[in-house]
Amino acid sequence: MISCYSKLWPDHPFTFLIPYQNPERCIPNTKRQYILTPPDLKFTVLTLLQELDDEEWVYWCIDDKYPIHFEVNRITCIYESITNQDVRGISGILFCRARRMLNPNYLTGNSISIGKERLLERKAYQQIWIHQFVQVKVLRYMFECFPDKIIQASVMDNLKDRLIKPSTHALFVTETNCAVFGESTSSGVITANCKKSLSEKGLKIPEWQTTLPAAAVIIGTI
Repeated sequence: MISCYSKLWPDHPFTFLIPYQNPERCIPNTKRQYILTPPDLKFTVLTLLQELDDEEWVYWCIDDKYPIHFEVNRITCIYESITNQDVRGISGILFCRARRMLNPNYLTGNSISIGKERLLERKAYQQIWIHQFVQVKVLRYMFECFPDKIIQASVMDNLKDRLIKPSTHALFVTETNCAVFGESTSSGVITANCKKSLSEKGLKIPEWQTTLPAAAVIIGTI
């Protein structure tokens, strides 16, 4: 995932916060900050967020997805609007309009504009797992509401759907899509697209991958 960001957006402004339990896996890099966390999913995320203010913006990018295509100029403009504090009343901006975000039933019908981008308001936490700009309070609230023990990541889909989104969590998606993402795994098996991407970048296939790859999973079209 980090390798893909370096390729698609070489001068990206991010420092990736990476949770770890085994220090031997930490690779020093100025664009990475390693944080020792518990292994449980809920407390991994809450530990990453514990030093951050609720109103602070972060770029939420869990590593089960990786970017394939970016309209970098548009995404950079969104980032600059956030850093210039030109986004009052907004708590999250998703720039990959795909899947349920194309269904009006998952939108409120409200819209606003920042710069040249028209943003559509999302009703709930749908597509929260896709990479996006979001305020810390949104992630903290979600994970604090989750049970302490989460057996597997897929359980969180149903958990988030049961949450009532506070009115202060104003989440938006760009009217037109800016990005395409690939999913790295499907049911614990590397996807065909991820295997191809790893090979193209000279990265090793993980040792735990011993079966044929799963079908390709691509999110978004340009």
